[in-house]
Amino acid sequence: MDESYAGLATSHLLGSVPAVTENKEKNTTSYEAPNANLQIFPPNSNGGEKGGGYQTVGSTSETFEQQPANNWRGVFNIASYTQYFNVDTDVILTRLLSSLYPHTGDFSKIDANPDLYGLIWISTTLVFVLAALGNCATYLMDKRTDSSTSWAFNVSYMSLAAYSVYGYAILVPLAFYFLIQYLGTANASLVRYWCMWGYSLFIFVAASFLLLIPVEALRWIIIVLVGGYSACFVAFNLRSNMEGSDFSLVVVAAFLLQLALAIFFKVYFFP
Repeated sequence: MDESYAGLATSHLLGSVPAVTENKEKNTTSYEAPNANLQIFPPNSNGGEKGGGYQTVGSTSETFEQQPANNWRGVFNIASYTQYFNVDTDVILTRLLSSLYPHTGDFSKIDANPDLYGLIWISTTLVFVLAALGNCATYLMDKRTDSSTSWAFNVSYMSLAAYSVYGYAILVPLAFYFLIQYLGTANASLVRYWCMWGYSLFIFVAASFLLLIPVEALRWIIIVLVGGYSACFVAFNLRSNMEGSDFSLVVVAAFLLQLALAIFFKVYFFP
């Protein structure tokens, strides 16, 4: 009975499944899937032009590789400058501490992400510190020499500090940038120079509190040491960014300008 039922044709019955036929020449059964052509929505809006319609997945990576990494969107667009303020507190503190160790010359790590936050924050803080502590130092010196003398707050210290600090922090790095680019000795960006010179002014903020001591000889010792320290920071980092050894005059000029700035602070704000 079993053999008789096995010989019946069942292909016409509802729900029947055809038997899988094996390839006798090969023991494996091969399956071919139709070529898939994935598409991205929405399509291009080019209309009937070449390249219009849907894009395939394979073409997207080429599009991403061709996108520029620069986020510059124009001089008058605020979004162009946000990339130079993309720093957190830890980064700022690390760079402030690095500016206090000029012998390391380790400030070259800012090349990947130079910031303008330090330049603006340190310069503005230094302006108010020089104006306020300069008047305090003048008061202490006047009272030390003659306690009966009258004293008045010098408002002109604020404008003098603003012109000197902002002018130096902006114009001096700009001049050295164009000079070094003209000599062809370095490829650093202008923002890097502004960043480096901005952090070099941090030591003057701390030194201004020491200049309150009403001892003239001690004030001169402090300002010369602080000025030399800040000048070494600028010179070492500027030298590490320059190619070749025939441009020591540029490094010496940067050193002397930074030292002259320190003497200027002493003469005009802490006389």
